[in-house]
Amino acid sequence: MRTLREQLAGSDKRGAVVDDCCRVLDQEVSDKSGLAGLAVKAAYKVVQGVAPGFVRQVVEHLLDDFLDALQPVYAESLEQGIVPSKHLVTESSRVADALLSVTDRRAEKAKRAVIKKTYEKLRPAAKKHVEAAAPRLGALLENHAEQGSG
Repeated sequence: MRTLREQLAGSDKRGAVVDDCCRVLDQEVSDKSGLAGLAVKAAYKVVQGVAPGFVRQVVEHLLDDFLDALQPVYAESLEQGIVPSKHLVTESSRVADALLSVTDRRAEKAKRAVIKKTYEKLRPAAKKHVEAAAPRLGALLENHAEQGSG
């Protein structure tokens, strides 16, 4: 079985995967409501304002680490004969922890103070937001990854 990174980070698919990741991110932020939603939307605007195309650059830069973080759940789904997109939803807590471990490491190394501060403010509630994104993330994998042994 090829890993997610082998399947999705190659030059032939990478651009489409990054585009879809950005779309998922935009949709998730757009769907937020209430006071927490306002905070997420405001933070996203701050991050978008860092530089033109900054969000896409970040997604591009983190993609390999994200795919590596998702690999155990993806492999487990295939071993158990479960559709990976459904397994990501079932295991949304593990998925969130894995993805946030990537962003936590990167945020610690961030050189831009505004990025670091914004991340620190949102981090306490981040897990529930990432868990909520599991269905869209699963659909993204379903669109791009092999659903059986490859």
